[in-house]
Amino acid sequence: MKSEFPSYKDKHIAVVGGGVAGATAAIHFAELGFKVSVIEKGVSLVNGPPICHLHAGGNLYREISEQQCLDLLAQSIDTVRLYPLSLNIRPTIIAVPHSDGGDPSTLIPRLEVVKSAYQTLVDKDENNKVLGEPSEYYKLYSKAELEALAQRTQPSHPTNFDEWCIPFAQHADLEALKYPVVAVQEYGWSVFRLAAIANLTLDTLPNASVFTQATFKQADWMGEHWQLGYEREGIDYLMTCDYLVNACGFETGSIDNTVGAKRDRLVEFKAAYVTRWADCQQQWPEVIFHGPRGTDKGMAQLTPYGDGYFQLHGMTKGITLFEDGLVESTNSSAQPELPMPLLSKIRNGWREEVLEERTNNAIKHMAQFIPDYHSAVKGGKALFGAQQIPGTDPVLRAADVTFEDNHYARIEVVKASSTLLAAQKMLQFWFDIDPNQNVETQHPVAVKWSEQEVEQYAIKLTQERGYPQALAVRYGMPA
Repeated sequence: MKSEFPSYKDKHIAVVGGGVAGATAAIHFAELGFKVSVIEKGVSLVNGPPICHLHAGGNLYREISEQQCLDLLAQSIDTVRLYPLSLNIRPTIIAVPHSDGGDPSTLIPRLEVVKSAYQTLVDKDENNKVLGEPSEYYKLYSKAELEALAQRTQPSHPTNFDEWCIPFAQHADLEALKYPVVAVQEYGWSVFRLAAIANLTLDTLPNASVFTQATFKQADWMGEHWQLGYEREGIDYLMTCDYLVNACGFETGSIDNTVGAKRDRLVEFKAAYVTRWADCQQQWPEVIFHGPRGTDKGMAQLTPYGDGYFQLHGMTKGITLFEDGLVESTNSSAQPELPMPLLSKIRNGWREEVLEERTNNAIKHMAQFIPDYHSAVKGGKALFGAQQIPGTDPVLRAADVTFEDNHYARIEVVKASSTLLAAQKMLQFWFDIDPNQNVETQHPVAVKWSEQEVEQYAIKLTQERGYPQALAVRYGMPA
């Protein structure tokens, strides 16, 4: 593929870490003609924390600033344009139960601001219209409107807010909620289809090399370039590169320590649970029941897939959150240290009894708001990992990249939708390459895959990683 920037072709960028951040950066660099190498310790790319939701407006986070919501909107739109076949296109319902101290009407001014910003982005470029019509970005429902919807039969292929809301209206405990209830165009995101696109794309680009099952050992700045050391299948290798990108997710601090860079950061271990609700024959939207984080009434999140599978979050210490699960860096180390039991879950997997207990906790938690959900059962392994948060503010959700001397950058995304922006900022900072508004023409290989190619590869990944196939199959409306 011909590069738009041939004078940069001799520059070699090494990316340590092949999660969503490292893989997206590598795709962006390689599509523009740079020589790229990815060092990843796993067996395949994008195998990290449980990405399941595209935060196109940040409406799940009442505590973040309006600016972060607008940042997440713009970043999400670019992400959809880069990875269109990774989405599960269905709305999200946001409900505020009586057990939560919040007032649902306070969500409305922010929804209006985000809707207006979306309209502006679409006016600027029609290709930004990836979340439906801006005028239909969200819809409010009164209790009476939901009771009326509960009398209807959902069509087999729901296409609008009302049709998607029917199962919620029929099964949620409407007496337990404050009104209005909000439906918004925040879509689902299949981590397996995202991983499929990343793996397929980097396999295809001739100027990209991916070294999986490779353990990063050292990084030395030699005055004009980096010399990196890594081990693969018991053999030590050296690699020289001009630019070094640290995309190690929750382990970003370990590379900072290797190169002698100081940085404040938090790391939080979280898990979501795969459940199967065999009684469910309907097409559900995603549903968020707000609640005070860390209490037994913490937020409950229901993420739908096909074949009766749902992924559950519950923002309590017995479900998604963990005792001592939020840790911070110190003066002597940029790498926060997770407690051994949590690190062991990442390294070695879960004990079956812990998985059973927490999955059952998640089902009971959801059944507070959707009583029929009590009949659901464990549907597979947990989706889990640790999320890095740069700085010292655990509420931060929109972050991207920071730079040090000697051509060293670290990607510090909290949300996966921030990854393309991080990659663009690196090329702007290092090479004065301005971000191109046309994501599709700039990434011809990444956007060329067919739905069948992506889904087949994604299904293969679920089999390799031991998850139900339903998590890889498209759910919702056609892209």
